[in-house]
Amino acid sequence: MFATIDVEDGTTMRAYVARPSSPGPHRAILVFQDALGVNGPLREVADDLATHGFVAVAPELFHRFAPGFEDTVLDMGKLMPLIRKMNTEATLADVRAAHRWVTAQPDVDAKRVAAMGFCMGGRATYLANSEVPLAAAVSYYGGGIAPALLDRAPRLSGAHMFIWAAKDRGITVEQHRAVTDAVRAAGKRFVDVEFSGVDHAFFQKTTDRYDAAAAIQSWKMTLAFLDENVA
Repeated sequence: MFATIDVEDGTTMRAYVARPSSPGPHRAILVFQDALGVNGPLREVADDLATHGFVAVAPELFHRFAPGFEDTVLDMGKLMPLIRKMNTEATLADVRAAHRWVTAQPDVDAKRVAAMGFCMGGRATYLANSEVPLAAAVSYYGGGIAPALLDRAPRLSGAHMFIWAAKDRGITVEQHRAVTDAVRAAGKRFVDVEFSGVDHAFFQKTTDRYDAAAAIQSWKMTLAFLDENVA
């Protein structure tokens, strides 16, 4: 199902919501999209999380300029103009709105909320963990964290898992290290995982970068991390 969420800047944001079949209160998780939008594969992620006891909420981060957008092809000529329209303050407003909405749900335990996301959604997850109270966060190949957002590391609230792709040309080794160095220096709990031989978007099954082995293994690690930190 989809819900409509009011954002503090006066906009409205559609979000896909998947719920467990059992009665609550449940833990919850915000699932932040990559550049392909809240598409079929992302909704499948939310659905799978619901089978593991989460109320999963996937907000449409392009709602201000491309509401309802979704695609399955990594055509950067088409996607980059959308990505460039994103800005930190708008993302933070969306994070707060999604968190406020999910914690107000009667079937959600507001103290057991996590976040995860892919690519630009990995960045949004980092922002969320530094903006609203979370029990855990998982960022898959989150670009744009270093250097711009490193000063937010001391504000991280929940344990954070960072998952990287060794062949990712959009995130340098230096940027990867800068993120983990900043989180370590801030004394925050984190897990740092790099998958060798795979590229950015290895989890996105509709693209030629999909790597089934890495996707399956990283998903098992993600679920174990969430179970450990969002009991």
